[in-house]
Amino acid sequence: MSQGPVELEVSDYVALVTLNRPPVNALDRATRRAIVATFDEISDRDDIRVAVLTGAGKVFCAGADLKDRPDAELKGDFLDHNRITRETANSIRECAKPVIAAVNGAALGAGLGLMAACDIYFAAEEATFGMPEIDVGLAGGASMLKTLFGRSTMRRMFFTGKRLTAAELHEKNIIEAVTSRADLLPTAMEVARNIAAKSPLAIMYAKQACNMVDLMPQRDAYRFEQNFTVALSRTEDAREARMAFLEKRQPVFKGR
Repeated sequence: MSQGPVELEVSDYVALVTLNRPPVNALDRATRRAIVATFDEISDRDDIRVAVLTGAGKVFCAGADLKDRPDAELKGDFLDHNRITRETANSIRECAKPVIAAVNGAALGAGLGLMAACDIYFAAEEATFGMPEIDVGLAGGASMLKTLFGRSTMRRMFFTGKRLTAAELHEKNIIEAVTSRADLLPTAMEVARNIAAKSPLAIMYAKQACNMVDLMPQRDAYRFEQNFTVALSRTEDAREARMAFLEKRQPVFKGR
């Protein structure tokens, strides 16, 4: 298990990534770089097929660490800060493996951005969600809110800093389920194990397809997916999946 502000545990093809920077898992540049390095590692490891992201303690992530703001007098510091800020979420969004968010508490600002970059969302009953940058005289994160909420809700949250509860997000069909804090990780891990049991090649293609079709017209997107289907149909894993189905047994995938 790796240590530091980002912990990584791997078991049975499932990676558990835990933000662990007390007291509220706020993101400074060192933590952001650790997140990027962790998800790049996950992308590159054959013994990982899916990841679960959660936070230690009672907070998922309270957002950016305001004590680690860039120095306007230091040339290039804002550019460095903004670049690693962008790449923090991008490393999750672009991760070759699906990432499940298990939101154990408040997900605010950049913390909500981390969740939005994941593929599947679960939350504990105590979790709250918001983009409170406006309350500290800043404005950022509309592009993240847009991936989750409709026009009016997105703007209301962005302009007012309003926080929503896990129950409200579930009512809006944004998160899959609301659980007790004790049941949160077991629920997320059950879904992760289900994904990990699929063909790893097919899952990697599926993650790419989901990312790309968001950006494409339906006609072009389906053609794009069909190309993936052709490529997958020629793999050993696809043949194994078909044979296992016909023989009524569990498939044994080799990732090729």
